[in-house]
Amino acid sequence: MKPSLSVLWIQAGGCGGCTLSALGAGTGGLTETLDRANIRLLWHPSFSASDGGQALRLLERCASGDQPFDVLCVEGAVLTGGDGGSFQILAGSGRSMACWVRELAQVARYVVAVGTCAAYGGMALSPLVPTKAMGLHYRDEEPGGLLGVDWRSSAGLPVINVSGCPPHPGWIVETLMGLAHDVFQEGDLDSFGRPRFWADHLVHHGCVRNEYYEFKASAAQPSHLGCLLENLGCKGTQAPGDCNLRLWNGGWSCPNAGYACINCTSPRFQDPAGAFLETPKVAGIPVGLPVDMPKAWYVALSMLSKSATPDRVRKNACEDHVVVPPLTTP
Repeated sequence: MKPSLSVLWIQAGGCGGCTLSALGAGTGGLTETLDRANIRLLWHPSFSASDGGQALRLLERCASGDQPFDVLCVEGAVLTGGDGGSFQILAGSGRSMACWVRELAQVARYVVAVGTCAAYGGMALSPLVPTKAMGLHYRDEEPGGLLGVDWRSSAGLPVINVSGCPPHPGWIVETLMGLAHDVFQEGDLDSFGRPRFWADHLVHHGCVRNEYYEFKASAAQPSHLGCLLENLGCKGTQAPGDCNLRLWNGGWSCPNAGYACINCTSPRFQDPAGAFLETPKVAGIPVGLPVDMPKAWYVALSMLSKSATPDRVRKNACEDHVVVPPLTTP
C-alpha cells in the first residue's frame, strides 16, 4: 500500500499565487495528483468545504495534538507587527497568525514554507509598511525568522523552503511525495533550506536562449529572441531552479515567454539593484554575473564570443522570430 500523508495548509500574508500555481500540478490538477499519491489535504482555506467555525475547531484539535497530521504547509509571510502580531489575526480566533504557526509547527512532523514569502519574507518585506513580515526560518537571508535559528520539526528537519514567486507546482507536489516516503534528510536541502532536487539547478539550464547567451547576442526588448542578461535584467545564470527543464503550464518558462528571470527563488529577490527588466551595469559590465564566473573572465569571454557571433545569430537576436535560418547540409 502506498504511504499516506496528511497535510494542513494555512495562508498567512500572501496573495494566494502559490495556491494558484499548485492547481496546475500534474495532468489532472493538484487534488487528483495528491489523491493518486495518497496525500490527503486535511484542510486548505481555498479547497476545503469547512466553514469558519468548523475550520477553527479543526485547527484547535491539530494544535492540541487531538488531530494528528504530518505536514504543516504555510503560504505567505507571517506578519508580526502590531501588539503581539495583531496586524494579522486569524479571523474568528482572536489570535495572531504568528501564534497559530508557532503552535502548529510544534506538533507537525514536517513544516513546509510554500513560496518565497513564507520562506524568507519576500514581497511583504517592504520598508514602507510596519508589518514586521518574516519567513518561518529566515528573514531575507538572515537565519531565524518566526521559529528561530535552531528550530527543528519533530522529524528533526528544519523548515523545508519550497521558494518561488510562485513555486513550480512540481516542486510542491514532489516535496510532499518525498516526505510521504521519508526520503528527505537535512543534506537534501541547500544552504537556504530549498530541496536540492530542483535548487541544485540554475534557471539558465535548458533555456531556449542559450545559443544567444553563448555568443552574447542580446535582446533589446522583451519580444526579441536574444539573450536577456545584458540589457533586460535576466538573472537565470544566478537563480536556483529547474524552470527551463520541467517548464510550466505544459511548455513555458519566464525566459521562454520573453520575461527575464528575476531570481524569485532567492532571498532579497524583491530588492534588485535596479528595475526588474533592466540590467544594472558598472563600466558597461553587468553587476550580476553568472555564478562562479570571475569578472575578468566574463569580460574576456564576452569579447571573444561577440567577435565570433555568426551573422545569423546576431540578426535573429533582435527579432521576434527567426529571420535567418541555420544553413542546412545536403
